[in-house]
Amino acid sequence: MDQNQALPAQGSDNNQQGDQNNQSMESLLATEDIGVDMPQTGEIRKGVIASISQSQILVSVGAKSEGVISGREIEQLSDDERELLKVGAEVHVYVINPEDENGNVVLSFRRAQEQISWENVEKMVGEDRVYDSKIVGFNKGGLIAMVGGLRGFIPSSQISASRRSQSSGDTPEQRWQKMVGQPITVRIIEVDRERRRLILSERAASTESRQSLKERVIDELEVGKTYTGRVTSLSDFGAFVNVNGADGLVHLSEISWDRVQHPKEVLEIGQEVKVKVINIDRDKKRIGLSIRALADDPWKSRVEKFAIGQLVEGVITRLTKFGAFARLEGDIEGLIHISEIADHRIEHPKEALKEGEVRALRVIRIDTDQHRIGLSLRKVDSGAYADKDYKKLIEEFGHTSSDEADTPSEESGS
Repeated sequence: MDQNQALPAQGSDNNQQGDQNNQSMESLLATEDIGVDMPQTGEIRKGVIASISQSQILVSVGAKSEGVISGREIEQLSDDERELLKVGAEVHVYVINPEDENGNVVLSFRRAQEQISWENVEKMVGEDRVYDSKIVGFNKGGLIAMVGGLRGFIPSSQISASRRSQSSGDTPEQRWQKMVGQPITVRIIEVDRERRRLILSERAASTESRQSLKERVIDELEVGKTYTGRVTSLSDFGAFVNVNGADGLVHLSEISWDRVQHPKEVLEIGQEVKVKVINIDRDKKRIGLSIRALADDPWKSRVEKFAIGQLVEGVITRLTKFGAFARLEGDIEGLIHISEIADHRIEHPKEALKEGEVRALRVIRIDTDQHRIGLSLRKVDSGAYADKDYKKLIEEFGHTSSDEADTPSEESGS
């Protein structure tokens, strides 16, 4: 009887020990997971080829398991691309799926090469460099050549006069077919990765030394002066404008006082524009230009109606960790820093404010150069602004009665 009573106790000990082992294993696995830098979709990683077969290539990318490049992609690779894929070789790969239904990290070699190529040509645009390439194809609008591993388009208007003189016929085949395979020297004039658009120019890659020309132009240009130029290329970060034979950069922020997402919204290649020289870096041979500097700043005229200490009405538009934004009259947006929301400490503006609500606010700072207005909610009833508020009321509603006029003096003890 005693032995039978002891058996459950022994089983209980075994269960407890099993639970402890399971917890230890889970803890160990969790610790291992923390140390693994898991791949993310769209990420480009450097890996090492672990094995190659006809159906797949396994690449070690620092995950818990090796990533897979499918056999279908291997079949689509060119001979030159296959040459790069050897066991032990370091390669860049694009993460298509960090974990498929089989638990594999799905990778692409070709997409990684393409992404890196786009990043490279984005850096090349606007440079005073020319690229030796080869004509690999054509369409009805012009020729196609390779630059940085990407197919670039050379519009017929950007093909040199000497090459155009060799073309004849009514169809693209008659005009351009015989030029396929010929060498060509080009310059990048436009890059748009989203639209997969790479525009090249043979005309812009003239035999004249562009470097010596730019040096001469830099010596002639003066900061603060206005010149007429022509747009030569567009990129995500700005537009290049040729002034007196040398290209200068109009940064995206210097194109317009209005918000511009991409230069193509307001500019076209070949367009004539007036620009102001805002800086010249003679060591790096860079010219900084501005289009918006020649236009009146609309923000300054809209903000003239506001003054420091003024009470205003604002609509709360956004809440962030550091404060809240409020839209004032004239679509001017100001910031209520988190320290200006309440007299007591708060962790987040949502504790005191809601998006869409209308609140009385105090203007405490105006920075015309940076286009910023500082607002305060906690200073709305501040005694420091009592005189200013009283004078504003008199201005808006006219002189008060003698009794009302005496009130502030009585309150102040006079």
